[in-house]
Amino acid sequence: MYVPLHYSLLLAAFTLLFILRVCGQILVVVVDIDFLPPFEQWYSGLLPYSVLLPIQILIIGAMLKIVLDFAKRSGFFITPKPRAAVFIKWFSYVYFFSMGVRYVITMTLYPELRWFTDTIPIWFHMVLAAFLYTFSHYHLRQGLITS
Repeated sequence: MYVPLHYSLLLAAFTLLFILRVCGQILVVVVDIDFLPPFEQWYSGLLPYSVLLPIQILIIGAMLKIVLDFAKRSGFFITPKPRAAVFIKWFSYVYFFSMGVRYVITMTLYPELRWFTDTIPIWFHMVLAAFLYTFSHYHLRQGLITS
């Protein structure tokens, strides 16, 4: 199946960014590297880190499988699924927008954090939303082409 290269590249880039984020946080926990932000800035505290890390690893696994299917131009995640894509697209909008709202609320309540202090989780949720949007965009376009 024809898969435009830009989808593979974008999905791989978003995956790499998320992997770097997770690895950065692990390094801060294990090694306490000075040039990286402290643990508190990587972590919102909504989930215990012992729960969050396995979830992040599962997300990375799913992202890597999707990227692999796109790179091979075959597999489960390449087959157009326009109905699912509509849901994923709207979810990505809500997800991205809610992180924007979260950022505005954080900056309003804690103006001393301007602009990037303690916002690492917000930006990387936006990366995940962009991954979902890109994935859904492919499926919507391929669904139109094949129907």
